[in-house]
Amino acid sequence: SAARGEIALSGAAERMTVVDDLARRYPSAKIVFTGGNAALFGGPREADYVRPLWESFGIARDRILLERDSRNTVENATMTRALVNPKPNERWLLVTSSWHMPRAVGVFRRAGFAVEPYPVDWISTGDELGRLGFSESFAGGLHAIDNAAHEWVGMLMYWLTGRTSELFPGPARKGGCDTVSARDNCRP
Repeated sequence: SAARGEIALSGAAERMTVVDDLARRYPSAKIVFTGGNAALFGGPREADYVRPLWESFGIARDRILLERDSRNTVENATMTRALVNPKPNERWLLVTSSWHMPRAVGVFRRAGFAVEPYPVDWISTGDELGRLGFSESFAGGLHAIDNAAHEWVGMLMYWLTGRTSELFPGPARKGGCDTVSARDNCRP
């Protein structure tokens, strides 16, 4: 925490820590973090806490790009695209929580930024198909419902307002917004 001068991770920490592995697997890749502060009256920006963590992993400062001003997923996409100015044939991984990935992919596609999803922070084990179950705790169940409602309403509203390429984005289609040649046609 900032108050104690130490790095503290909370929920969805995998979004930050998976970068250690990715930086080793892709040693020449730039690493971008996008995230400011959505509070109305300012406060700490998410991006300010990432650099010390990633540098503690041994990632060189010159590989890290920070976008500090975005307040939501739409701004994450548009401001990151402006920051990195992706070139044809570049490969960009989009790392975010699995439950947020559909909305994030749609927004990045709409912004004309071809990304490859790299989901983390899974909330399922993958063997739930055909099984109906409930959370082990009432509070856990309410939290899951709140997260799901937030994402589903977010996807619907972004789609209705033209901020996402489709209601429920799936894998990239040939000629879709994920292809370099279609980027200019995908911008709002």
